[in-house]
Amino acid sequence: MKPVEIYTSPLCGFCHAAKRLLTQKGARFDEIDVLRDPARKPEMIKRAGGGRTVPQIFIGDIHVGGCDELYALDRAGKLDSLLAA
Repeated sequence: MKPVEIYTSPLCGFCHAAKRLLTQKGARFDEIDVLRDPARKPEMIKRAGGGRTVPQIFIGDIHVGGCDELYALDRAGKLDSLLAA
């Protein structure tokens, strides 16, 4: 599987939902908690093309977006192939 990175906050329900879907898909992910490590938030914003909300999800070199976009990829049947190595 491709590497997955997800910028999160522990107070974010959408973050929990995105992590739940990734876990159901068997994807391992590196979680970057921007509340615990606020110095990483500018990095997230830059990588996400200005996206300031969490979650921000990256699969390999692809910026997926947030939780809604992740679930949309799954509904469209595209998430599994995107996660595959």
